[in-house]
Formats: sequence, C-alpha cells, structure tokens
Amino acid sequence: MSASTLPADINAATQVTLSKPQPVKAAGQRTTWQRLHVGAILSYGMLILFAVVYIYPFLIALSGSFKTDADATSNPLQLLPTTWTFAAYTRLFTDVPLPLWAMNSVVVTIVVTCGRVFFDSLAGYALSRLRFRGRTIIFSCLIAIMSVPNVVLLIPRFLILKQFGMYDSYAGMIIPLIVDAGGIFIMKQFFESIPVSVEEAARIDGAGIFRTFWTIVLPMARPALITLFILSFQGSWNEFGAFVVSTQSPGLKTLTTGIASLFSGQLGSGNQFPLKLAAAILMTIPVAVIFFVFQRKIMNTTEGGEKG
Repeated sequence: MSASTLPADINAATQVTLSKPQPVKAAGQRTTWQRLHVGAILSYGMLILFAVVYIYPFLIALSGSFKTDADATSNPLQLLPTTWTFAAYTRLFTDVPLPLWAMNSVVVTIVVTCGRVFFDSLAGYALSRLRFRGRTIIFSCLIAIMSVPNVVLLIPRFLILKQFGMYDSYAGMIIPLIVDAGGIFIMKQFFESIPVSVEEAARIDGAGIFRTFWTIVLPMARPALITLFILSFQGSWNEFGAFVVSTQSPGLKTLTTGIASLFSGQLGSGNQFPLKLAAAILMTIPVAVIFFVFQRKIMNTTEGGEKG
C-alpha cells in the first residue's frame, strides 16, 4: 500500500465512524431524562403545595394560641404573634377544668380501645373461620351499619341509654362504642388472608377454637391489630356526638365536649381565640404521637401470615 492511499483510507474510516447515530441516541436519552426530571419537579411541587395547604391551618392554630386576645382578633392569619404569651395555656389549668376533661377522655379512650381490639378481633375471627347458619346475613348487616351516618343513630342511642338506666354515666359513654362494625370488617378481611393450614397443627394437638385464635392466629394479625388500635384510639378520643347524648353532668365532660363548651362562649364575653386554640392544640398531641409512633405498622401485610 502506498503512502498516498493511506490518508484516504483513514479518512473513509473516520467518516464511517462519524456516520454512526450515537449522538442521536445520546440526545434522545438526554430528552427522556429531562422529561423525567421536569415531571419529578412538578410532582414534588404539587406535593409541597398540598402539604402547605394542609399544614397551614394547624400552624395558624399553633401561633394563635400564643397570641393575646387583641392580637388574635386583629391579625388572625399572622403566623408570628406580635406579642408572645402563655396566658392561654395558663388559663386552661386555672380557669378551665382541663385536667378533669383529660382524665375522662383518657379513661373512656383506653377502655373503648381495648374493648374494640378484643371484641372486634373475636367477631372478625368468627366471621372468617366459623361456619354457622346466618353468617352471611350478619356480615351483610355489618356492612349496612357502616353505611349509616352516626348522627342518625344519636337519638335511638339516647332512648336506649335512658331505658336501661345508663344515661349520664361512664357505662353510657363506653358500652355503645366498645364494638365497631368497621373494626370487625378490618379484622375479618385480614384473617381471611392468613392460610388455614397454620391452624391445623394446633388443632391436631387438641387446641380449641379460642386457644387457636389467641395463641396462633392473633399474634400473626399484628398489622391489623395495630391499625385497629390507632383507628379506635383516634375515634374514641375525638368522639363528640355519642358523648353529647349520653351525658349531661359537668363532671363527665370529655375534652371534645369541654372544648365545645368553650366555643359556645361559656367562659364569658369576647372571642377568646387563644384559649380555644390552645385547648385544641393540647387535645391534638396524644393522637399525633400515637400515629407517628405506629404509622409504619399500619396494615403492613408483609408481616404476619406467611411466617414459618
């Protein structure tokens, strides 16, 4: 090969290499990456916007609880108080029987939550595993009860409590709430996801229905139990209508009915925004703590049934 032809071959090979569509492929990849990046930015932007809209009222309540009455009235939406004061929180423990309301709420919430976890689990297991006549009808009635608004049942509940002599007592506040149709539905659906084969060994060893439920099935339903615990705690802690129709004594007021009395102006004239907001903030703390502690355990179905 002569020296004059070598540069031409090299030039041809270079042109063939440059003619490959590698830059076009890189541009396409860059365009796809840019679209994904823009989509991610828009998604996070929407999430941040929704978070701000959701959290902003709570921030208003938190800042308003540290304001004076005049500041809260003139600047209700201002996040930073003009004058910081703890007067509202001080009044809650001096002028308002907040500790009594809190004690009543704690007693009712603990009993109702424990009762719901136990009885809803029993009922859910019975509807899931036991075969008896009328099982489908009972489950259909539970679904129908879930579709009925609670406000519709307030007057019948009041009449029943009066008839059985439980009105204006802890029993009247607790017993109507101790079983929940929604909790039974949650437990039944979770129990049906657990294979029946895990109970066969216990039955071969002579274990009865309750022992099988208590020692074998219930520990495997921990995700559903935690979910039911959180929902029961939140529901009974924030319950209002049931306590209105079941009590009338000031000594049986809970935080919900007590704070409602603050909003109705029973402490005197004026709007008293800081006092009301401070009471609402304190009432929110227990539910928020319970939720953040157990939030990762809510219906975590990867735990439980398939353990060997």
